[in-house]
Amino acid sequence: MTRTITVGLDGSPESRAAAEWAAREAQLRGLPLKILHVFELPPVPVAQAPLLGTETSQNWAEEWAQRMPLEAAEGLRLRHPGVEVITDQVTGEPSQTLAEAAEAAEMLVLGSRGLGGIDGFMVGSVSLSVITHATRPVVLVRAGEQAADEHRTDPVGIPSAATPFRPVVVGLDTGDMDETLLEFAFDAAARREAPLRIVHAWPELPTAFYRFYGDAELSDTLSRQHATALTEALRPWRQKFPHVDVIEASRCGSAAQVLVNAARDTSLAVVGRRIRTSPFGAHIGHVTHAVLHHVVAPVAVVAHA
Repeated sequence: MTRTITVGLDGSPESRAAAEWAAREAQLRGLPLKILHVFELPPVPVAQAPLLGTETSQNWAEEWAQRMPLEAAEGLRLRHPGVEVITDQVTGEPSQTLAEAAEAAEMLVLGSRGLGGIDGFMVGSVSLSVITHATRPVVLVRAGEQAADEHRTDPVGIPSAATPFRPVVVGLDTGDMDETLLEFAFDAAARREAPLRIVHAWPELPTAFYRFYGDAELSDTLSRQHATALTEALRPWRQKFPHVDVIEASRCGSAAQVLVNAARDTSLAVVGRRIRTSPFGAHIGHVTHAVLHHVVAPVAVVAHA
């Protein structure tokens, strides 16, 4: 069965931006787009003993939930005529239902809210829960995301979706490389005919604050070693994707900060999440968490072993 690009749609501005991004991604990949709306039933006491006016409101909500995905699909078909758009509505708890839907999809796309004047984005509890449980890629798209935002400005500085894509950026730990993450990042760059910026961060020397004699020379040596290790690690991937322009960036500093800074002009930021089974719950890692909250561009979280 053909996998779909599946988007969770709840009618919010961020989910509508996610749907537009998902349609563009479906077109890039030649896959169908599935619009999924999860209808959550009211708590049992409310359902059993509706208050005055509650039953009418619930009926209206159910009618809206059925109509909204169909209207969204109609608009997406008009704006993206080459994309097959299908709709689905299921009843259940949103985070669990979306995580289950992700398993049958090529990727799941969700929306994330901006925090107004604060330099960051709000990743809701549903999105975080889905990310920590899904084993397929999950992409978060901010409210207001436009196609032109992912492209370079034209020669006079005007945003345009007709110009080349901005680079795809991926964070990489050379000591813990995973093929799933690199395959996704290289493939995304190839489909966009965009450069792939691969960012590797390594920690400062413990003595950096005190500036001991010889630290500068040692730092230069470490910098060369890390850069060489990155180049060697990427050699087979350059051969596999010879048409992708690879930009290697080995930087000293906090991995989270280095990656957030490198992703300021990207069309897509790609980060990994190790699949773990823990009695204390799933975790996404501080680097992925920072990228989700501070990178403006769409962020793809790729789960790997």
